[in-house]
Amino acid sequence: MTAPTVVSVSQLNRYVKSVLESDKVLGGLMVRGEISNFTRHYKSGHLYFTLKDDAASIKAVMFRSYAAGVPFFPENGMSVIVSGSVSLYERDGSYQFYVTDMQPDGIGALHLAYEQLKEKLSREGLFDEARKRPLPVYPERIGIVTSEGAAALQDMLNILSRRYPVAKVVLYPAQVQGKGAAQTVIDGLRTLCAGRLCDVIIVGRGGGSIEDLWAFNDERLARAIAASEIPVVSAVGHETDFTIADFAADLRAPTPSAAAELVSPDLSDLRYYLADMQERCHAVVTRRLDGYETRVKNAKARLAPPERVLEHCGERLAMLKKLAFSAMEQRIAERENRLGYLAALVEGRSPVKILARGYSLTTGPDGKAVLSVAQVKTGDRLEIRVADGTIRSTVNGVEKAKEKIK
Repeated sequence: MTAPTVVSVSQLNRYVKSVLESDKVLGGLMVRGEISNFTRHYKSGHLYFTLKDDAASIKAVMFRSYAAGVPFFPENGMSVIVSGSVSLYERDGSYQFYVTDMQPDGIGALHLAYEQLKEKLSREGLFDEARKRPLPVYPERIGIVTSEGAAALQDMLNILSRRYPVAKVVLYPAQVQGKGAAQTVIDGLRTLCAGRLCDVIIVGRGGGSIEDLWAFNDERLARAIAASEIPVVSAVGHETDFTIADFAADLRAPTPSAAAELVSPDLSDLRYYLADMQERCHAVVTRRLDGYETRVKNAKARLAPPERVLEHCGERLAMLKKLAFSAMEQRIAERENRLGYLAALVEGRSPVKILARGYSLTTGPDGKAVLSVAQVKTGDRLEIRVADGTIRSTVNGVEKAKEKIK
């Protein structure tokens, strides 16, 4: 009996790995399962997760080069179908599934990516009606970002030239399909905004499959549309086609042709409107002029002749003069009566009047009125004034009153 070969752990794992990788069945499998324990490595970009069903589970890894091609965001609980091969991770001795492609189970990958991005941007408020701006009513310059040779562009140019030929069209030729298309549309938006080259921008293309329209479901483009300083109209595909750009734009047009109509007023309607406004203005001006003419006529009819005005003014002046003289005479009479009263009052208190009633006024040697015996002495000469003259006398003696006269 041959003795068993002794191998190292590394040799064993390496052998098992080679066996697994040499099996053609295990080298090209498609496996359906539910994602759990999902992790996206922040440095490498590799995806690590577990695929499971009701009875079993297997570890899985998807390297960055393959993960970059997944159009949606894998999440825990999501049912997917993955393609790849089975191999062994030698260091841990655990076998796992190496994923090269991933598709959502039961729904298209692009549709799932569309719904995920729509929900994400909606939660951020990027689609809120409050942030959308009205379009200019009479734009002078209309910007268009689309493919230069597309039939949709010719349709828009035909409509604009017919409806509103006075506006200038500013075209930014862009790639609207395939790899890099979203970036060229973003460049077009930024160029038109940076130079304020237009008053409104149409971004769009004609119809196609979801893959053809996918550039307009790009997150970067949606954010560029929302950040545009100029109002943006999204016109992608047909009426039933909806893209993320439609929700981010200030206005969604069902088709490029409809977008051209939405941004441009109809010149024939403008002519009719201007003609109607001209008639209304003429009617208003005429009505007001007639009213002013009537008022002038009425005022002229009420206006008196100059002779009558002067006569009326003369009569009023005479009346005012009469009133003034009357008031002045009344004031003079009042002042005379007051003066007479004061004169009578002064005369009644005159010293002369007092002397006439038997009183006298005595002055001493110093010429001052004698009011008390204390002012004179024996031998002083006095002058006594009475009503009809003056008496000069000499003091023979002074006698004080026994009682003070009260």
